[in-house]
Amino acid sequence: MINKKLLSESKDVIKLAIPAVGEMTLYMLVWVFDTMMIGKYGGKFSISVVGFSSEIVYTFLNILITMGIATGITSIIARMLGSKNLIAAQRFASYGLQIALLFAFTLSSIFYFFTKPVLVFFKANSNIIPEAIIYIKICSIAVFFNTLSSVINGVFRGAKNTRTPLLGALITNIVNIFFDYALIFGNFGFPELGIKGAAIATSFAGFCSFIFLIYNLKTLPFKIDLKLKPIYEEIKYLITLSIPSSMQEAAFSIVRLISVIMVMQLNNLAFSANQIAITIESFSFMPGWGFATSAITLVGHSYGEKNIKKIKEYTNISLFFACTTMGIFSLIFLFASKHLTGLFSDRNDIELITLSALCLNIGAIQQIPTAIDMVLSGSLKGIGDTKSPFKIVLFCNWIIRLPLMYYFIYLKKSSITYFWWITSLQWCVEALIFIVLYRKKLYGKKPLFIDISNEKI
Repeated sequence: MINKKLLSESKDVIKLAIPAVGEMTLYMLVWVFDTMMIGKYGGKFSISVVGFSSEIVYTFLNILITMGIATGITSIIARMLGSKNLIAAQRFASYGLQIALLFAFTLSSIFYFFTKPVLVFFKANSNIIPEAIIYIKICSIAVFFNTLSSVINGVFRGAKNTRTPLLGALITNIVNIFFDYALIFGNFGFPELGIKGAAIATSFAGFCSFIFLIYNLKTLPFKIDLKLKPIYEEIKYLITLSIPSSMQEAAFSIVRLISVIMVMQLNNLAFSANQIAITIESFSFMPGWGFATSAITLVGHSYGEKNIKKIKEYTNISLFFACTTMGIFSLIFLFASKHLTGLFSDRNDIELITLSALCLNIGAIQQIPTAIDMVLSGSLKGIGDTKSPFKIVLFCNWIIRLPLMYYFIYLKKSSITYFWWITSLQWCVEALIFIVLYRKKLYGKKPLFIDISNEKI
């Protein structure tokens, strides 16, 4: 006999996760089509320009906003709404947008006015710098609107609304892909702009999505007030919760960026093969990210209700779905890798297709560990623990991954396949530590809940 309560909770998870998966899949499609069209237009050189530039821009956007303030906002609002505290939810949403405006202006200004120093600092190859400067300067417009959109999406997710962010991503996708095709190749009467056209398409798509999200703020159960006077204790609480999430993303993304820099020192073949494999593998992260989002939101609401049983059930259900879907991707990467990598390069470039496919084969190992990592990290953030995920990611990336990358990729100049063996090891160790910590937190003797009145709200 089907457990009706379990079935109801599974529906809750899926109801939140599917739009979140769809949202991230759509954002990934933008990246994929960018890579495909740029690759078809300018080959390895163009892929290197756009790939390296995007790594720099979105590394910092993810660190400061997407995985920092936006994640903190989602967690806080979910817990406030779970405890029926609409006033607190409104205040924190308003603070989040105020902080996002400051970051949006700062980040976009840095990328526009200091483009070349940024590229030189990250050791970009001299041959790609002129084109990369143009690409990043134009994309600084996208940075401004994407920064604000990320925080607004975090507010919607905390309110159990993942549908609106999905529609925003759909708008981004449609606008970006259309103008990619029109401006990169010069179709529909538009000028042929190549890499510059891809950047314009990205920026305009970000603007359109932002306008849509602003319009839909009226659907929230509270009204955001940008003129709201900040209260020190509340701002401090938001920042205190957000910083570990930002640092967690920094611990991962900065190492990833350093790894990309090391890979770039090998040769264009290795870098292009790596970018193609990463682009394809990123699709598998979407289910994990979606179910992690459902875990943050539903666990947060359950925490606000002080219901530890629901916290465990929502976490376990999210974990089951994430591992199942990412396990399917693992099989696809094992048995269809050459067919997938062939979509991103000239069919006659056998060497590039073969090397990309081999990287993807190795990447199959890390799919289920990554699912475990994402969901358990999300569950811990849902109960307000953003410090533990940061510490785990910091250890696994800086103590395990980075030294091995430095030795095998930077010093030994080993094959790019070593990059993938090392990351697989890192994800496996990380997942194991998360399992141990999660069981200690949720099944240990130490009280899980604290009085919400003590959370400075």
